[in-house]
Amino acid sequence: MAGLIGVFGGTFDPPHLGHLTLAQSGIDDLDLDKVLWVLTQNPPHKPDDPISPLEPRHVMLQAAIKDHPSFEFSRIDIDRPSPHYATGTLRALREGNPKARYAYLMGEDSLRDLPTWHNPAEFVELCDMLGVMCRSSIQVDLEKLEETLPGISAKVRFSSVQEVDISASDIRRRVREGLPYDHLVPHAVAHIIHDLGLYK
Repeated sequence: MAGLIGVFGGTFDPPHLGHLTLAQSGIDDLDLDKVLWVLTQNPPHKPDDPISPLEPRHVMLQAAIKDHPSFEFSRIDIDRPSPHYATGTLRALREGNPKARYAYLMGEDSLRDLPTWHNPAEFVELCDMLGVMCRSSIQVDLEKLEETLPGISAKVRFSSVQEVDISASDIRRRVREGLPYDHLVPHAVAHIIHDLGLYK
C-alpha cells in the first residue's frame, strides 16, 4: 500500500536496535514511504516510571536515525501541550497534513492492550493502517478485538520481521550494573550514553 507514512512513538530511553528493526520492517514489509519517529516527553500511561530528561533522549534519537534516509524525527509531541496520547498525536499530524495517510507502528503487546488506550476507537479511525510486529509470547484474538473496536481487523497488518528481544529498561540496567550494552544500541547512541554518563 503506497503513500503511507509510518508513525513510531515512544520515549526512546534509549533508542535501541529493536526500535530500528521495527521501523525498518515498516519500510520493507508495509511499503511505507517513511517513518516519523515521535519522541514522547512524559507518557501519560507511565506516570510513575523514571524517565530521562528530554534533551539527551532527543540527542540519542537523532544520532540513531541520522544514517537512515527513510527515517524522520518529528517534534509533534514536543511542540504541543501535554498530555501526549497516541490519538492526539495522530489528530495533530492529520491537522498539519490532511492529505497524508498514516500507519501507526506498534508491537503485538500494544495491539492486545489497545482497548485500554485513551480514546481507542478514535485512534483506530485516525489510522489508515496498524503495522504490528509479532511477538512469540503473545497471541492476539483479532475477532475479539473487533468486537471492542469495530473496523480494526481491516487495518491491522502484521510484519514478518524476526522478533528482537531488546528492552530499554534492560539496557539501562546493564549500564547501571557495568554490563556490556554496546551490542544492543547503535554505536552513536552507545557513545552518547558513555559521554553523558547516562543511566548511572
